[in-house]
Amino acid sequence: MASVVVVGTQWGDEGKGKIVDLLTRYADYVVRFQGGNNAGHTLVVDGKKFIFHIIPSGILYPEKRCMIGNGVIIDPAVLIRELEGLAAQGLTVSPKQLLISERAHLIMPYHSRLDQAAEGALAEEKKIGTTGRGIGPCYMDKVGRIGITTGDLLDAGLFRDKLQAAIDEKNFLLTRRYQVEPMDVAAVYDQFMAYGQRLAPFFGNVSLELDRARKKGENILFEGAQGTQLDIDHGTYPFVTSSNTIAGNACNGSGFGPAHIDAVVGIMKAYTTRVGAGPFPTELNDATGNRLQERGHEFGATTGRRRRCGWLDNVVVADAVRLNGLTGLAITKLDVLSGEESLQIATSYQLQGRPCAAMPANVRQATAVTPVYESLAGWREDIDKVRDYQELPATARAYIERVEELTGVPAVIVSVGPDRAETLLRQNPFK
Repeated sequence: MASVVVVGTQWGDEGKGKIVDLLTRYADYVVRFQGGNNAGHTLVVDGKKFIFHIIPSGILYPEKRCMIGNGVIIDPAVLIRELEGLAAQGLTVSPKQLLISERAHLIMPYHSRLDQAAEGALAEEKKIGTTGRGIGPCYMDKVGRIGITTGDLLDAGLFRDKLQAAIDEKNFLLTRRYQVEPMDVAAVYDQFMAYGQRLAPFFGNVSLELDRARKKGENILFEGAQGTQLDIDHGTYPFVTSSNTIAGNACNGSGFGPAHIDAVVGIMKAYTTRVGAGPFPTELNDATGNRLQERGHEFGATTGRRRRCGWLDNVVVADAVRLNGLTGLAITKLDVLSGEESLQIATSYQLQGRPCAAMPANVRQATAVTPVYESLAGWREDIDKVRDYQELPATARAYIERVEELTGVPAVIVSVGPDRAETLLRQNPFK
């Protein structure tokens, strides 16, 4: 048996959904451990596109057991839409396939209302670029010990008491600070009682089930959302998400002991992208950046926003190697670089004339760094039909091998196109 964690090494959108889908065939359990519906995982299977925001990507395998851990925050309306969307495509999800932690916190309507109001009140240069889906306010309530969990929906009296206390406070903020309409307790109560009735069969103890699976010798795959540079503690703060995106949170966000993790695979796009505001040292505001954006179809799966594009930033990846304890890299979207005569990799930064080997904690310094680039030869050939690593152009292999040298981590997976089949599995982390 083995337990493998999959995380993003950059600012998210690296293609984790596809890699999780690939590795799910070797897993018995797939566990989502953090984030909410501010993240989107896109899968293309036999030319058909699937986008998941809450449900683990492994749900496309009906014989697998998927879990949503306590570290995830859940908008039940979005979750139910995903379940209904799958059912409409002939994939009805049963409680045997999906287990939702009774300790996972709920995104309430006032969270998204507060999220949008707070972002809207900021001056343009101070906006974080939030998705407006209530992620930050929900995690604030969780840490503030006033949140509402999925398990609370099973106790109508407890839920009503907690809801009344929360809305009393939130309405004060909504009406007094932001001058927007208040929330109605009765309407929210009725709405969420209906959600609870629909979802109750899926609620349970994820930690207990994972421990049983481990003791039976089952393979467990943990998937995170976003990327390392969006981690609340270790990312480009404050332009980050509101949860810990690094591998260590796989344990905390699911109730799984850290001694039982066997491998950590970091998903790394062959170039770099970022959605929303915040530092981006290798960003290309030129024709090359536009080409990467167009070839890579770089639009956020959740927001539809255009992704900012730039050269591969090895400083960012090196941070991810250190923070996550990566044992392997999965390099995605290598095919997007086809046609470029030369490629650049940022190997370090300069900050006020001094070398800088990691992303600065100071956001102004992170914005002011200058990347130091190394040039490599590109390739002209289309590579989406390649199914063996040795059949890649020599310069494409040289690019991958230089990344391995710079990071000290082997590239165990290489993706040469969006479809499930367009992936080279060089080393299976479950074996």
